[in-house]
Amino acid sequence: MRWITNIYRLGIKELFSLLRDPVLMGLILYTFTVAIYTVANGVKTELNNASIAIVDEDRSVLSSTLTGAFLPPYFKPPAVIAPSAVDPGMDTGRYTFVLDIPPSFEADVLAGRYPVIQLNVDATAMAIAGNGANYITSILDTELLKFVSRDGGDTALAVDLRIRAKYNPNLDSTWFMAVMQIINNLTILAIVLGGAAVIREREHGTLEHLLVMPVTVSEIMLAKIWANGLVIVVAAILSLQIVVQGLLGIPILGSLVLFSLGAAVYLFAVTAMGITLATVATTMPQFGLLSIPVFVVMNLLSGGITPLESMPPALQTMVQVLPSTHFITFAQAVLYRGAGLDIVWPQLLATAVIGMAFLTFALVRFRATLAAVR
Repeated sequence: MRWITNIYRLGIKELFSLLRDPVLMGLILYTFTVAIYTVANGVKTELNNASIAIVDEDRSVLSSTLTGAFLPPYFKPPAVIAPSAVDPGMDTGRYTFVLDIPPSFEADVLAGRYPVIQLNVDATAMAIAGNGANYITSILDTELLKFVSRDGGDTALAVDLRIRAKYNPNLDSTWFMAVMQIINNLTILAIVLGGAAVIREREHGTLEHLLVMPVTVSEIMLAKIWANGLVIVVAAILSLQIVVQGLLGIPILGSLVLFSLGAAVYLFAVTAMGITLATVATTMPQFGLLSIPVFVVMNLLSGGITPLESMPPALQTMVQVLPSTHFITFAQAVLYRGAGLDIVWPQLLATAVIGMAFLTFALVRFRATLAAVR
């Protein structure tokens, strides 16, 4: 009971210390409000206002119909250009897509031949290039099928394909970006606050005061972890309710209580990582430089931005040691698909096991640091 009481009281001291730090409090407020809202509305993965040009060498009814099929908000009004303007337009980045309709295209279609339409794509904009090429292909297929059906009378698709999008029926990237940004910010804040708690003690000269108190190293470290973790979990839940559900109007299908449980387990691991980095760094600038590559790796390789299935098999195995890999799978299942504990318990268990490993390593490093101070 004395061990638990000491952890509780030291944690309360940590909370008051955090509340008196205007920089960190401002960072928490900005990270879970403005940063979530602006990223969700500003970062788009779907096609929007893409620039397209048409080289119409046919000048027929069909080519005019195809030109008029590219409409906002997916595309800007198509610019009809000459063949000689294709390369200069794409070299200067004026057009992302250039569609070249060959001469006698309509006549070849009506005669049952197979004419070729050339699509030039500026693939330096990878996301737009891939999505845009698919959109253009679908538009051309639809318009050509209408034209041939109208003139031939009996043409029909062999398969009636109907697409149903689950959990995000409008394929709106805002739904994805808002929730993933909360998870990413939760990770970086856990690292920053956990490490800053140790650095702050060292810079203020209060670390020596803790050493003369009747408390153990584990009590000091666990107090810092639960106090900072509690602040982040509360901020994340409020952000989901106020910013994501309220301002952005994005539905949350799953249980916020279950998400809070998973976030608390995850934060024990990530906050321990932050404390470990703080035992290596001696100043706040050093700690910031050390935490950047750690966060970047966790952000890019945990499956939140790039699917794990698209990574090399060896890398897929390596990233399983990161707690963020399992937590992102857990969070997506709970928040997007409304999964219950009976479905996500393997990810929750994996996060807890990895968290205990990081917690043990952080305790060893923290004890060694305090021994050096003595």
